[in-house]
Amino acid sequence: MAEITKETLFSSNTQAENEQLSILKRHFPNCFDNQGAFLPEKMAEALQSNGIKTEKESYSLNWLGKSYAKILKDRQPETLLAEDIEHNQKPENQNSENILIQGDNLEVLKHLKHAYKNQIKMIYIDPPYNTGSDGFVYQDDRNFTPQQLVDLGMDLEEAKRVLEFTAKKSNSHSAWLTFMYPRLYIARELLRDDGVIFISIDDNEQAQLKLLCDEVFGEENFIKDLIINTSEGGGNAKYVVNGHETVLVYAKNIDNFDNLKRPKDIRGKKIVINDELYWIQEDAIREQFGKYGNLHYEDIEEIKGIEFKKKIDDGIANNEYVLVPKTYGKTVIGKLRKISDDFSKFHSILNIGNINKHLTADGIRELEELFDVAKGLSPFRTPKPLDLLKRLVLSSTFKGNQNDIILDFFAGSGTTAHALMQLNAEDKGNRKFICVQLTENLDETLENVTQEAKKNIQIAIDWLNEHNKPHSLFEITKARIELAAKKIQTENPDYTGDLGFKIFKTEPHFQTALNTDFDPQIDFLPKNNLTDEQLHQLLTTWRVFDGCRLTEKVETVDLVGYTAYYCRQHLYLLASGFTSESVKALIEHLDNDKDFVPERIVLFGENIDSAMQKELAQAVKTYANKKGLNNLSVLARY
Repeated sequence: MAEITKETLFSSNTQAENEQLSILKRHFPNCFDNQGAFLPEKMAEALQSNGIKTEKESYSLNWLGKSYAKILKDRQPETLLAEDIEHNQKPENQNSENILIQGDNLEVLKHLKHAYKNQIKMIYIDPPYNTGSDGFVYQDDRNFTPQQLVDLGMDLEEAKRVLEFTAKKSNSHSAWLTFMYPRLYIARELLRDDGVIFISIDDNEQAQLKLLCDEVFGEENFIKDLIINTSEGGGNAKYVVNGHETVLVYAKNIDNFDNLKRPKDIRGKKIVINDELYWIQEDAIREQFGKYGNLHYEDIEEIKGIEFKKKIDDGIANNEYVLVPKTYGKTVIGKLRKISDDFSKFHSILNIGNINKHLTADGIRELEELFDVAKGLSPFRTPKPLDLLKRLVLSSTFKGNQNDIILDFFAGSGTTAHALMQLNAEDKGNRKFICVQLTENLDETLENVTQEAKKNIQIAIDWLNEHNKPHSLFEITKARIELAAKKIQTENPDYTGDLGFKIFKTEPHFQTALNTDFDPQIDFLPKNNLTDEQLHQLLTTWRVFDGCRLTEKVETVDLVGYTAYYCRQHLYLLASGFTSESVKALIEHLDNDKDFVPERIVLFGENIDSAMQKELAQAVKTYANKKGLNNLSVLARY
């Protein structure tokens, strides 16, 4: 009888193995005993044998909650991913590769790391600054007991103290660091080896954030702290007028990092050739041919001869030169320069002079214009200005046609998505965004914030009422992106790039709702009782877990009336009603469709009984043996 592998995803007891520990076990197996305990003296020997010095003393950042934060980063998600099918099937969204996700960003990051690990080119985040008035408190609904944390490796007294401050909804430095650590750790896993992260912060947590990032990303991967001018005027500062924020910049791997770039001050005419943006340097001939710099095309053959003219003509044919007619009747020879190849290094201060200030007031004015509200009625109090995000995105994705993915998991006012779409329209790029926004009930928030913050929240609620939308911060983020897309299309009527986005959200796991372990030996719901919507949530969650990106196409496969789903060499059998006829149809499909080459068949164990599972596994094994296939397997997942 063929064997069938069984797997339980996201059980309440599931703790993913630490990635660093996995790497050590893979590359240094001799540094672990037969019980899996780490042997530090063996590691020291391995390092010394390769000429690597070890130090007995080190410097590190410690705080109450650090052990807990490390546990959180390795926990499996407690939610499922659901798709907003109605939104995603709209014409402007159905082929989009942009994504907006609603939910706790830590949960979302845990889902994303399975399909997007080492895939993200740039991350920008604007996390809570913990100013005391920005509404930040540490909220945690995971409901651990002290003993559960002890079982996961924490000291009992520390576990009690951590649960005490999480219950109090603290906003201490320790609470803020506990909140940030697992999110930054997973963010690093998502970055490509040439990727970069930008983190906006102010003085309240800048010192702590720098030390935390040195630990997570490595001190050697620190690039710079950018100084951003955010306001003008005296304000109400007690000692020093504060008019700036900081953006910390880290590479994932400094050895693979290719500088932050900014466009040169281009004064020549810009043209598009074969979807590539060029500018015309009219004095290039002077640089190349010295005294013939003022030579006009009409005079080349007479003054320099036929060979010289042929060289210029060949350059014109190869898009190296272009002819520029002048009003006085002559034609200048201009050199074509790719804008994507012409750049200068980024400046660490982005407020030089009066031109490039990135004032918060600019961000407010932009939102007032987009939402069509009067001055002073912006739904966000401190939005980031569009130009700042455009410059940051451009600095790390200077060649915009590389299909780079940009992630922002504190999406807020949606400026990152707006900036990316605007840049794509300007330079014909194909950058893609993934933005994550918490499901924040604005009515509840209104009751728990300072008087200063209440004004903007009430403005947001009023706008949502006017447009018959739920009182959720996510709805404001979504609306901003949609309004920005409409504005870009209006200003660029011939633009055919991606101005849509797909929406996904986290939903409670069925097992969590019933407060029981998701165990393959226990029916967590009566057979056939899952709705189509719930089965679709399983499909979305499982395929992402198996490495399929959220925007990748999922094909339906008809097995004589039973619908299976195919993505990334995985075939999913989720619904009940899978029969012997379905097995036969599957084998025929494998045999007759050369484009249908699944490597794994994943079935939902609750909807397909054990007898049918065995029949399927045996049929697949027989077919694989007949065809000499070694990589076709069957997995029952619960």
